[in-house]
Amino acid sequence: MAKSDIHPQWYPEAKVYCNGQLVMTVGSTKPELHVDVWSGNHPFYTGTQKIVDSEGRVERFLRKYGMKEGQPSSTKKKK
Repeated sequence: MAKSDIHPQWYPEAKVYCNGQLVMTVGSTKPELHVDVWSGNHPFYTGTQKIVDSEGRVERFLRKYGMKEGQPSSTKKKK
């Protein structure tokens, strides 16, 4: 049996929201959970690719190695 007054409040029907929509209910120590990614929109489960890049790292990588069309590579050419 669990000791009294040392454990957080348990919510057996906690609601999980993704992009403002209710996606599932789970047991949690918080009554509501707000997530960015869940199995319904994760690329592994949906089979689609979605790059989440908030700091421009992917763009910088593509530009650096000349992988983006119309962008020259920053590496020097040998003469």
